[in-house]
Amino acid sequence: MSDTAAPSGILFVDKPAGLTSHGVVARVRRWYGTKKVGHAGTLDPMATGLLVLGLGRGTKLLTHLVGADKVYEATIRLGASTPTDDADSQPDRHADPAAVAALGDAQIVAAMGPLTGEIEQVPSAVSAIKVDGRRAYARVRAGEEVALRARTVCVARFEPVAPVRRGPGWADVDVVVACSSGTYVRALARDLGAALGVGGHLTALRRTRVAGWDVAAAVPLPADTDAVPAPPLTDLAAVAARLMPALEVDAASARALMQGKLVALPAAPAVLAVTHGGRLIAIAEPRGERFKIATGIALEPPDATD
Repeated sequence: MSDTAAPSGILFVDKPAGLTSHGVVARVRRWYGTKKVGHAGTLDPMATGLLVLGLGRGTKLLTHLVGADKVYEATIRLGASTPTDDADSQPDRHADPAAVAALGDAQIVAAMGPLTGEIEQVPSAVSAIKVDGRRAYARVRAGEEVALRARTVCVARFEPVAPVRRGPGWADVDVVVACSSGTYVRALARDLGAALGVGGHLTALRRTRVAGWDVAAAVPLPADTDAVPAPPLTDLAAVAARLMPALEVDAASARALMQGKLVALPAAPAVLAVTHGGRLIAIAEPRGERFKIATGIALEPPDATD
């Protein structure tokens, strides 16, 4: 299949639990009959919800989706900690049940305050962050000690959405988290438990929003992709126009950009989605008062007959 004939666009999938993000990519490759599929932001196997995939030339737009803000719904269990900061591993530390029972709802909410806003967060040791070329989780599974550096993230919203549920030695808090890219909700669960002195870990996680796209409009992923027709992909120009300023240009400007030349275009704050004939042809970045195609983001050449 030629590059021009291969499916190209963005697919918004509602990922089921128990499947890795790579597993979703493999299933979508089979569904659309193409190898060129990537995703914008990993979801752990236990997590569900919105996973954004790029197919064909859509993979080159994923960089701008990876960095988008995200919203999650999660359940944090207070009273126990796990090695992975979530329910994918068994608790290795338990708090005194009396200490957990003594936690008031207002006390829990108050502890969320310092974890909101611009914060320094240490990612979970089993994250996908690379340490000397290897994923942190791979080093942990190999028995290595991994200490990751704190990094600045922004948590715009971290608050309960339902009354706290309680049982012997535990308290479950259903929360909503709106955050910047790079924020680990597992780490928020860990740090909330630590702040309250009882430990904590994540027992459920669902990504409900990425930038302006909601999981309610996402495509359910069938277990058997051979039994369900592949749905239409979202057009690249439509997606890019919601991520950044967009500009329709004539054939001469489109061709000049594709040739790597500097082109005079109306000013934009940063990157600019450039379309020709309604198709996304490039992401351009400012160079002084002119624009040049961003490295590796030539999405679609203008028609030679234009």
